Formats: sequence, C-alpha cells, structure tokens
Amino acid sequence: MGLMDEVEKVAGAVVAVEGLKKVDSDPSILTEAAAAVAGFEGTGALKDFINKETGEGEQKEG
Repeated sequence: MGLMDEVEKVAGAVVAVEGLKKVDSDPSILTEAAAAVAGFEGTGALKDFINKETGEGEQKEG
C-alpha cells in the first residue's frame, strides 16, 4: 500500500465528516469518529471493488 492509498483514505474520512456536518449541525464527537472511520474504510473497500470490476491487479496472459 502506497502513500497515495493512504491519502485517498484520509480524504474519504474528511469528506464523510464534512458530509455529516451538513446533515447534523452539531454532531457529537462519537458520531464524527464513526463517520471518519466509515469514510476511511469505505474508500478502501470502494477502491478494491472498482479494481476488481475493471480487472486491474490481475495477471493477464499474453
């Protein structure tokens, strides 16, 4: 896992927290933490899913 992967995950966490603040004007610290974790993990899961669907990372015969 490279630096860009970690940056993407952190960006996902920030976006999730900012999205939460748009919905709830005064979220608790636990709610913000849950959103950050969900954004961090969700970004990684989404990237893995996209790579699996597009076939990246698989060895192609040729």
